[in-house]
Amino acid sequence: MELAYYSDYAVRLVNTEEPSRGQDSLTSVEAVRDLFGANQSAARRASDADVTRFRSVRGRLRAVFEAADGGDETLAVDLLNSLLLEFPVSPQISGHDHRAEDGSPLWHMHLADHPSNATAGFAAIAAMGLAFHLTEYGVDRLGLCEAAPCRNAYLDTSTNRSRRYCSDRCATRANVAAYRARKRLEADRSAGTGLTADSAQRTAASGER
Repeated sequence: MELAYYSDYAVRLVNTEEPSRGQDSLTSVEAVRDLFGANQSAARRASDADVTRFRSVRGRLRAVFEAADGGDETLAVDLLNSLLLEFPVSPQISGHDHRAEDGSPLWHMHLADHPSNATAGFAAIAAMGLAFHLTEYGVDRLGLCEAAPCRNAYLDTSTNRSRRYCSDRCATRANVAAYRARKRLEADRSAGTGLTADSAQRTAASGER
């Protein structure tokens, strides 16, 4: 089963909103349909009512990432389990677009579209994909970007569990900010040391008089 592909559904939905910046791109049915990517058959079922429903699921998925990022594994699992109960998946064996060299199907497990509405289908796939990722790699692999003010969600797939940012852009921005902060601190320390030395020299000179 393509775990990375399915778990990315959750990341894509969560990152349609940046609360700290007051930005929200999930404002239309077209934005909802864009989240489905290549799954256009499911996207076509989306309606205006799904905008509100998607936002509700988005908040619950973000809560999972926030709990994981805060080190509360039990809460993260409980929140995710509630989504899995509400939006059950429909697994199927599929061989579409996967062929061996002899042309025979490469059978694999596939999460089928939910028949009721676009939100239920997307939420089921996102929750199950996130659940697979969590149980396979650990709760600490779910993170929120540390580059303030960004708090985008990400899935850590690094070999040493070292990821801290949602993108290379945020990593670069955070590194530049840290470098500038170090330089300011060094400059402040140098200025303080210089003043202390000047004071000591004046004190010594006064004592010689």
